[in-house]
Amino acid sequence: MTDATTGATTGLARPRITVIAPMKNEAENVGKLADDIAEACAGLAPFEAIFVNDGSDDDTSGAIAAARARHPWLREIRHAQSCGQSAAVRSGVLAARAPICATLDGDGQNPPSEIPNLVAPLLGDSSGRIGLVAGQRVARQDTSSKLIASRLANTLRARLLKDDTRDTGCGLKAFPREVFLALPFFDHIHRYLPALVKREGLEVALVDVSHRAREAGASNYTNIGRAMVGALDLVGVWWLMRRRKVAQVVHTDPAQAEDAA
Repeated sequence: MTDATTGATTGLARPRITVIAPMKNEAENVGKLADDIAEACAGLAPFEAIFVNDGSDDDTSGAIAAARARHPWLREIRHAQSCGQSAAVRSGVLAARAPICATLDGDGQNPPSEIPNLVAPLLGDSSGRIGLVAGQRVARQDTSSKLIASRLANTLRARLLKDDTRDTGCGLKAFPREVFLALPFFDHIHRYLPALVKREGLEVALVDVSHRAREAGASNYTNIGRAMVGALDLVGVWWLMRRRKVAQVVHTDPAQAEDAA
């Protein structure tokens, strides 16, 4: 069951992985996505999934409730109004009960079968040096105009930020919850996670992932809209990268360390 105050799932084991899917008007895609997550993550149990309903005006909420009747590990977070993909991801991360979060788009184009490959490097990282595992789409199933716009944006971003990632727009990502929450948050942050994680001195692992055509619903983005906000965001992240200074701590007072603990 779900606590009405905190949204936390009670009566279930604490999950190892939280899968987060932002959704806006994706009622037709909810059921299949939930079923696919159940199949893909069976070997990662216990796990949970949070579908973040970002101000939908269709029956996305009803579809999530129906899916939850089959899958008790599924939770819904609902925004009163649409706040965008990055805000939806952040709401999911804040509510996550697992130390590792994996994200994918709610439109069904990111196959949940890729989730085990994304979280594997983090589950096996005893050093704690990996701050992000980023999926990079292969054989994308998008329109020609969307592919061209994405290729141009990725080329410009890679040259300016030097993040060594060819496809930051891919929704398939995995990261330690505490790493994401330590990053400076802003709208559209999900496109700049590789650069920001490297800014913190952590490693980014890249994994090639498959991509599916949208089977139902309509995209909530336009190429023009992405370009307009992307230019300003890119300058802002470039500034953040230049202003980062990491202090090398050579001594910590033992008494202060005990107080902090």
